[in-house]
Amino acid sequence: QVQLVESGGGLVQTGGSLTLSCTASGRTFSDYAVGWFRQAPGKEREFVAAIRWNNGQTWFADSVKGRYTLSRDRAQNRVLLQMNSLKPDDTAVYFCATGRPIASTVATMRAYTSWGQGTQVTVSS
Repeated sequence: QVQLVESGGGLVQTGGSLTLSCTASGRTFSDYAVGWFRQAPGKEREFVAAIRWNNGQTWFADSVKGRYTLSRDRAQNRVLLQMNSLKPDDTAVYFCATGRPIASTVATMRAYTSWGQGTQVTVSS
């Protein structure tokens, strides 16, 4: 069973940047995908982005497209979510997850079997 740990959250001003990290232990990401979801207070958890580990294919929610990027760090077995031009609406707890979704399910929570504990991102106005 893989364990996932997110890090890199914090407080940033509007327009700033943060990089979140999702590190796996127990096994490598191998042929899995890594997804990022976020949950703001009083709202449902929503899809942010995902990357397929073996070929680097990525998907992004419309709300973050052009501002967020994903990358793989094979040496440290982690995925990095680079978040630029942050807005107050980006404030949420960010979770990473791993699973084997197909393209049509990559944005659905049920496609992911292991989840991290989350890291808080707060964007001040």
